[in-house]
Amino acid sequence: MSPALRNSIIGALGTGAIGIATVMVSGKTGLEGREYVAYRDIVGVVTVCDGHTGSDIVWGKRYTDKECDALTRQDIQRIASQVDPHIKVPTTETQRAAIYSFAYNVGATATINSTLLKKLNARDYAGACAELKRWVYAGGQRWKGLINRRDVEYQVCTWSQK
Repeated sequence: MSPALRNSIIGALGTGAIGIATVMVSGKTGLEGREYVAYRDIVGVVTVCDGHTGSDIVWGKRYTDKECDALTRQDIQRIASQVDPHIKVPTTETQRAAIYSFAYNVGATATINSTLLKKLNARDYAGACAELKRWVYAGGQRWKGLINRRDVEYQVCTWSQK
């Protein structure tokens, strides 16, 4: 994890899991890498800002930081509302933030059906966090960027276990 991202996450502690997850994925130091103009990601999905996808993207438009921040926060809140009903055990804000970041990347359905969530709900917190490191493939290939992302998510997930 870069020192800048670590400092941003430390600064977000106490803001809740949504606040931490938003910091994790957004801006210049975030896991997604901010892109102001829409592009196609490694699997061909039209994407903008901090990984925002959807039919509301305007191809060719240059988004502002304020617009990107708003899209990212809305996206994390949507992910949280989809995933939260399936988390049946107490978690720390950092564990939940790591799960939101993960779900933001792989999707709520994949997260809900994952071994990660099964282990979490069985109170195997260490095992749940370790599951993050298995999700490093896109388009059938292992990606360095996903390896790095999962390492950060793992560090945040295990923050309170240290």
